[in-house]
Amino acid sequence: QISWTLLLVLGYLFYLLLGAMVFQLLEKQAETHFRDQFQLEKLKFLQNYTCLDRQALEQFVQVLMEAWEKGVNPEGNSTNPSNWDFSNSFFFAGTVVTTIGYGNLSPSTVAGQIFCVFYALFGVPLNLAFLNQLGKGLNAHLITLERWVQKPGRAQVRLAIFLTTGTLLFLVFPPLVFSYVEGWSYGEGFYFTFITLSTIGFGDYVVGTNPNKHYISVYRSLTAIWIVFGLAWLALVFNVGADLMEKFLQLKWHKPDLSLPEGATTKLEDEPEQPRIHIPS
Repeated sequence: QISWTLLLVLGYLFYLLLGAMVFQLLEKQAETHFRDQFQLEKLKFLQNYTCLDRQALEQFVQVLMEAWEKGVNPEGNSTNPSNWDFSNSFFFAGTVVTTIGYGNLSPSTVAGQIFCVFYALFGVPLNLAFLNQLGKGLNAHLITLERWVQKPGRAQVRLAIFLTTGTLLFLVFPPLVFSYVEGWSYGEGFYFTFITLSTIGFGDYVVGTNPNKHYISVYRSLTAIWIVFGLAWLALVFNVGADLMEKFLQLKWHKPDLSLPEGATTKLEDEPEQPRIHIPS
């Protein structure tokens, strides 16, 4: 008898290996091209400005990298908007408690770093509790669908409406806004939307960071609110997908024990039925 748990572990590892190979195939050549192009640009810069030597240029590049790590955009000048005004600070607080952590901005003072630790220590559980409570409202509608399965068409229609509305509200329309405000393509906006709501948060795309654009003061605050509600919806969708995948593996690989006497049930069947869809805390 094949353990479906072992199958799940092996499938998980295989999925990671497959992803590693595909990402390497897609990205390594482009990285090599950009690295060579960057070195060529540095050589051209030294040729045009003979008063500089390579060591001086490397030191300046290091300064640029340190500025970027501290959240200071090397583009523009000292009149760039602050990264720590109230709107941006509100957005940063949201990325902390939701564990998105873009990585483009972080506290640089010891006091700020210590406060961030304790803020996250209490904020992450608070955020999970909030999302769990928010998800219960969505979950109640889907649990109701379980009781309507015997009524052909109605459950499927409500589920389709739920998924379609959430997809439009959190995944389709927001990239249009981000494309207009940030100047991204729709594909880049959609990529940012999903990477954010899934809490992956690479930090390669972050709203409100272009020094050449003028943003309204509440832009990033509104984005933070959108993120919170989008997290609850996408977490519910992920739970649905995980539950369906788990049931599929169990049905495919679980073999009944033929040695059991007639009428006996397995432990799994004896357990009381739980709501199929839930938000983990």
